[in-house]
Amino acid sequence: MAFFRTLAAAETIPTLAGDGVTLRVPAMADFPRWSALREESRAFLQPWEPTWPADDVSRLAFRKRLKRYMREIEQDQAYPFFVVRKDGVLVGGVTVSQIRRGVAQTCSIGYWMGARYAGRGHMTAAVNALTPFVFDTLKLRRIEAACLPRNAASIRLLEKTGFQREGYAREYLCIAGVWQDHLLYALLRGDVLG
Repeated sequence: MAFFRTLAAAETIPTLAGDGVTLRVPAMADFPRWSALREESRAFLQPWEPTWPADDVSRLAFRKRLKRYMREIEQDQAYPFFVVRKDGVLVGGVTVSQIRRGVAQTCSIGYWMGARYAGRGHMTAAVNALTPFVFDTLKLRRIEAACLPRNAASIRLLEKTGFQREGYAREYLCIAGVWQDHLLYALLRGDVLG
């Protein structure tokens, strides 16, 4: 019964429209396309992500991922989206996570793009579509993001979408099996709404 309750929670999350892309909650039917895209993009993605488990792109791992997503949505902890091009092609993903309510009213975002779709503006459109959801629907006031100092594409994305660099965090996240320093960025509600 709990599984059906979490599926209902996912159905309350709107599909977000952006410039040439749509953001929607992942579903089990996405597994073949997601698995193929992640596998073919493995070498492109692994330098920027936590170490992949051996079964990372398996059907069972995807099912577990979806269950975790639904639990996080139900608990207002995270909101995952797949980024789908206007022709229906899955190109990547973006997640609102680490939601902190109370006096913080903030979250973090993370994102990934399939290798063959990188550098085409899809993630810029996705982040721009996600921003009103965070500020207007979730009623948060701050979005944080972190990226490796050598990730020029991610730095360009964040700066192009209005994020401002706020700092440098030493050994901030374990990426590719190594604790690595990160640049810290944030976008405030006031930056967008003036």
